[in-house]
Amino acid sequence: MLYGKYLFTCCFESEAMLPHFKGSTFRGAFGVALKKVICALRNLQCEECLLNTRCLYARVFETDKPPYPRPFVIEPPLTSKTNYPEGSSFDFGLILLGEDNNNLGYFVYALDQMGKIGIGRRINGRRGHYRLERVTYGDSVIYSSDEQTLSIPQAIENIQLDSTAARKVSCSKVQLDLVTPLRLKFKNRLSGELPFHILVRAMLRRAASLFSCYGDGEPELDYRKLVSRAERIKISQSDLKWFDWRRYSNRQDKAMLMGGIVGSVVYEGDLDDFIPFIDFCTRVHVGKQTTFGLGKIKYEIVA
Repeated sequence: MLYGKYLFTCCFESEAMLPHFKGSTFRGAFGVALKKVICALRNLQCEECLLNTRCLYARVFETDKPPYPRPFVIEPPLTSKTNYPEGSSFDFGLILLGEDNNNLGYFVYALDQMGKIGIGRRINGRRGHYRLERVTYGDSVIYSSDEQTLSIPQAIENIQLDSTAARKVSCSKVQLDLVTPLRLKFKNRLSGELPFHILVRAMLRRAASLFSCYGDGEPELDYRKLVSRAERIKISQSDLKWFDWRRYSNRQDKAMLMGGIVGSVVYEGDLDDFIPFIDFCTRVHVGKQTTFGLGKIKYEIVA
């Protein structure tokens, strides 16, 4: 599966007020900007448009057929800072999956236009405007505001589930840190706890859906056996807690209460075969609302 992670460096040209968790704000404004860039028939709803089967915006934002996952993840600034004076700089990341890396130009242009449209709460009737200064891929600058040209990377990384771990490791204890809130459903209910088997179920779903849609097909795995083995993994230490915040949905035209698990947890047991899944999900996020940047995790092998 093609995997591109791009870093956007920006500077506010006017004062901005952003929420504590900025992912939903960035995702909502990104959708508005991409539609403005792409849409040829703006007076029609996507489902009424003859172009919707070939439209990048409709495919990325309007397709709700399960198990279709969005081909992008926005990684917003992780700072809790909310007020950005004029001249403040900030970074955010964009992960593209599969062949949508070939559409990078549209995404960069949309995120540049997002700065002109404005983001965040209105201050004196105006949202915060920013200038996109550069985009980097790895160590390479592929776009700069000075040159106004985009250099598409010649070789986009191709990741496979069985090769995401750097090496086969022997692991009996691992610490998992939830960098952004993790939203998981178990038995059709949001879970405020994180037994290892619930995490593994979510990781398997994420891997299966992404590789089915953007890779070489669903991985051939013994899902039932993996879940059964995951049920034997114990929690030895945990400081997990539930974190709530509100976001405004432009589509539903209302404020919504969102929440997820944050903190860290230590698992103990026969973890060897689960490390590739954990490693994979550190790159693509896991759980619900990953497009907002939710479900960002990192891990450390303790023993």
